[in-house]
Amino acid sequence: MDGHKDVLGLWAGSGGEGAKFWMSVLVDLKNRGVRDVFFVVCDGLKGLPDTVEALWPEAIVQTCIIHLIRNTFRLTSRADGDAIKRDIKPIYTAVNADAALAALDELDEKWGSKYRAMIRLWRNAWTEFIPFLDYYVEIRRVICSTNAIESLNARYRRAVRARGHFPSEQAALKCLYLVTRSLDPTGAGRARWTMRWKAVINAFAITFGDRWPAAETY
Repeated sequence: MDGHKDVLGLWAGSGGEGAKFWMSVLVDLKNRGVRDVFFVVCDGLKGLPDTVEALWPEAIVQTCIIHLIRNTFRLTSRADGDAIKRDIKPIYTAVNADAALAALDELDEKWGSKYRAMIRLWRNAWTEFIPFLDYYVEIRRVICSTNAIESLNARYRRAVRARGHFPSEQAALKCLYLVTRSLDPTGAGRARWTMRWKAVINAFAITFGDRWPAAETY
């Protein structure tokens, strides 16, 4: 309720990140007390959306908007970067899904013949792109990106590279656990997030009051 963020677990996935792997992860979380989930923000993880629907049917799977934008520029020429940046902004800042679709159609009309793959990227991601457009700006800012977990993953990669190899899976997980425990030692990041959270919790209280009644009296 105070906006505290937690890393809920570490899992080693052998054989890839398919539906079976994600089922084991989410069942573990549910068995440990995660009763409800409003949003699951992810980026092209196969098998995860269907697994989420099976365990938390009311949860909304939202693609990472930041990753979608980054991938857009991987498919376009740097010379057209500034123009495309201006032309895609009306999509992800639209007031609703209809306005976003109209902006995408305009993007298609202007750039579709030159960057067919870019248009296909947005249309393929559309179902999991548009959910956040239904919510207050404060909620949009929270769920538009997986940057928090990407930052953590970057720290994990640095720690793994520094050690080179591990004698066992348990040793590797212990290393990642210690990295997790060392996050934000001064508490400065937590303080900044708590200030942002006040506006967010008000928006959540309005939007999900029936599923989170305690937020209304916090």
